Amino acid sequence: MRDDYGLERLAAWLRDQMPAATDVRIENADRVTFGYSAEISVLTLAWHAGGADHRREVVLRLSPRSPGLLEPYDMERQFTILRGLENSAVRSPAVLWLEPSGSVLGRPFYVMERVPGEVYEDRIPAELDASPDTIRRMSEGIVEQIAAIHRVDLRESGLVALGDGRTYLDDELGRWASELHRVRKDRLPALERLLDVLREQQPAPSETVTLVHGDVKPGNFAFVDGEVTGVFDWELTALGDPLADLGYLELFWATPVFITGRPGALTFDEALAYYEKLTGLPVRHREWYKAFQTFKTCVILLVGAMLFDSGASDELRFAQMGLAIPHFTRAALHDLGVDEDLETGPVLAGRERYREVRDRLAAGSSA
Repeated sequence: MRDDYGLERLAAWLRDQMPAATDVRIENADRVTFGYSAEISVLTLAWHAGGADHRREVVLRLSPRSPGLLEPYDMERQFTILRGLENSAVRSPAVLWLEPSGSVLGRPFYVMERVPGEVYEDRIPAELDASPDTIRRMSEGIVEQIAAIHRVDLRESGLVALGDGRTYLDDELGRWASELHRVRKDRLPALERLLDVLREQQPAPSETVTLVHGDVKPGNFAFVDGEVTGVFDWELTALGDPLADLGYLELFWATPVFITGRPGALTFDEALAYYEKLTGLPVRHREWYKAFQTFKTCVILLVGAMLFDSGASDELRFAQMGLAIPHFTRAALHDLGVDEDLETGPVLAGRERYREVRDRLAAGSSA
């Protein structure tokens, strides 16, 4: 963290959260650079209590600046979900403290335990790639954790308060359609056709309402020695149709940058069979749920590209997001039986805007 991040204000706030401790201080603070939503920092807390000195690494999750990818961004809701999961079989990080007002750091945040383990988002180390048995076990662990999420007792955990869940598919289609229309610069024929076909072919949802993670890509799991130690990124979590998580998982399962796309991992058919064995829930309408999650993903990518294009963000990563939309959209339409040659429309940030930001950032880094 930089000095202007508010370390002194944060340390003072932490002292109030730890009234039994003395000499509470932040000894180290490192910003985590991966991810696209919340700003994440690893803090080393030090304090004195019970006649001894103590140290502990924790993670601070700070609400992103608005406008962001996933508006509205509700830190208090995430905190409630993680607190509800603490006595479940889900390996989610335990939450410690919530600051919902934004009065300390300018935006709401919460502090949670630091979970040990590695997240494999962009690169698979050679030594792990050379161990297909470990990769297989890791892919099994992902399925086990998704099954655990879907088996959470909603009443016992208090998460039944999140809503009814029976209109989840309609609500999600409505939410992402609204976002599409909010940020588009012009007509987007392929994406708009995909939305129409999703509505035309929408199946009856799963009979069972469960907790739905909403973002179960393999890069949101941490591992130690092949075992899942943590499940992260609960921004899109809700009560609803568990098959939605499987559609999202299938979208990314075979991607080579994830462990599930490496030799040794379960095939997706094997993963689904294992999930059904663990949960007793039948998997149906795979093509529709995958296309449904493709639409959601494309809209999020479009939001990122338009945030950059409009000047609301200078994140060069956002500028690149629109590049995947044509491929994703064509694949989803094909899965639903539509092979029309449709225009994509304007989904990319402008080249001049990209060059201007790239050159300005390059000049700043060399100064």
